[in-house]
Amino acid sequence: MVTAEIVIDPAAVVAPIDRRIFGSFVEHLGRCVYDGIYEPTHPTANDDGFRLDVVDLVKELGSTTVRYPGGNFVSGYRWEDGVGPRESRPVRRDLAWHTLETNQVGTDEFARWCALTGSELMLAVNLGTRGIDAALDLLEYTNHPSGTALSDQRIANGSVEPHNVRMWCLGNEMDGPWQTGYMTADDYGKLAARTAQAMKAADKTLELVVCGSSGSNMATFGDWERTVLEHSYEHVDFISCHAYYQEYGGDLGSFLASSLDMQYFIETVVSTADHVGNKLRSAKKIKLSFDEWNIWYLEEHQQSDEISDEWLVAPRQLEDVYSVADAVVLGNLLITLLKNHDRVASASLAQLVNVIAPIRTEPGGAAWRQTTFFPFSVTSRLARGEVIAPRIHVDTYSTKRHGDAPLVDSVATVDRDAGTAAVFLVNRSQTESIEVTIDLSGLAMSTVTEAVSLHDDDVYARNTADDQNRVGLVDLEGAELSDGRLTVTLPPVSWSAVALA
Repeated sequence: MVTAEIVIDPAAVVAPIDRRIFGSFVEHLGRCVYDGIYEPTHPTANDDGFRLDVVDLVKELGSTTVRYPGGNFVSGYRWEDGVGPRESRPVRRDLAWHTLETNQVGTDEFARWCALTGSELMLAVNLGTRGIDAALDLLEYTNHPSGTALSDQRIANGSVEPHNVRMWCLGNEMDGPWQTGYMTADDYGKLAARTAQAMKAADKTLELVVCGSSGSNMATFGDWERTVLEHSYEHVDFISCHAYYQEYGGDLGSFLASSLDMQYFIETVVSTADHVGNKLRSAKKIKLSFDEWNIWYLEEHQQSDEISDEWLVAPRQLEDVYSVADAVVLGNLLITLLKNHDRVASASLAQLVNVIAPIRTEPGGAAWRQTTFFPFSVTSRLARGEVIAPRIHVDTYSTKRHGDAPLVDSVATVDRDAGTAAVFLVNRSQTESIEVTIDLSGLAMSTVTEAVSLHDDDVYARNTADDQNRVGLVDLEGAELSDGRLTVTLPPVSWSAVALA
């Protein structure tokens, strides 16, 4: 049997866990909002029209922060359309996804939905077709207590208390030619800097996210970050990263090593940001907001006709059905985000319901968990305290896209006050179980309280509307802790978690 050794050194602290690392993303796209979180005729709907069965699944998922309302959608969005009496709200064309937007869900409703799920609202402002004025107006509407025109309008609309949104995105993917109002790095950097300066003049405690590259494959990657930050560095707190992964041409080995590309992405953005900071002689370190990441079979969607000129309301778009392999890769990407948590302080799984999402629904019917639901929910639940970077000794295998990749990847968390720890592991081998010995002697753990795994003999098994529970967590049998050494056997193509006390 293939073996691996891991050492968990309690001194190898990456960072205290910021719960924002377990955020998600809701965009007015496809059936994410309408027929997803909002369906007034559903048997579980509350007075606002929100599906409470979906609310329960979001709570179980452990999503902490929700980025809203886009995404590409925000670059043509007029936030004023989504407040006030619903019967008076205009229907608009959304150029991003070529659909009709009814505006039946807007800022106030979504803030109430976040309260239902126990999550923090993270808002994006439109810097595509709008700018500083609209951003300041939305900030006043959402956050000012009372006594101004827009705060009093919010109160009249039924939201007496301010929404107190702390984290704001300055536009979305402004480097992308697909984006309404896309710009050069120089033009966007100047606009973002002016918008950030104005917003912080209103409230200096805001946390602002400037747009980084839409992906590491963009021709302007790296240079975009440098130029944008040279303009905005002293006014912003985060720079965004977006990354999506899929299996190409049956190359499962490369797909299972996707986190190596995410690691490259993170390291490049960090080094670029620090270069700008050093050039400006700034004492501040820019954090990364990985506010879009997931598995997304983008090529297949681009070849389909689901995005058309029919101008429909909430058509089915981007509804990927995820496999076991997809879930294993997602769990590995989350491990990578945690291993870089000293700089990646916030992240948003894109998206939350129906659209490339861990949760699926049918109109008037059930809501269920996709395979990707499980590694996210368990990691969010078990990861507490501090992230510990492990030392991993294991063989590698060769991939076409990412070079040599370790067969096992892992990260650990330790909550010293509670006396608990957790280890998260991935086996990338397609054929071999791997026996892993983990040295935990520095943590004083004595008991395995939980050991679960996501794997299947069919790595392409999925949960569907007709078979909603085909894939789920199973016990990771044989996890033994003795004299500070934990031994586990990881099945091929698997994600696993072990909790200790």
